[in-house]
Amino acid sequence: MNEPNHHQIATYLTDYAISELVKYVIEDTGCTIEQAMERVYNSQLMQALQDEEGELYVQSPAYLYELMNQI
Repeated sequence: MNEPNHHQIATYLTDYAISELVKYVIEDTGCTIEQAMERVYNSQLMQALQDEEGELYVQSPAYLYELMNQI
């Protein structure tokens, strides 16, 4: 079995962080999943999160959520 490469790991962790961010938005605001997804995907954090070289995706979703709310 092949070990996952850097890109695969980054994609997995980014997807996980995004799903957790959406959950946090729903829990905090009571909005719909569509509204939460729109908020996360349109946030300034999103571009930084998807930058594999910045490796922001290795941070905890809770930290990323706090960061998203600050910028």
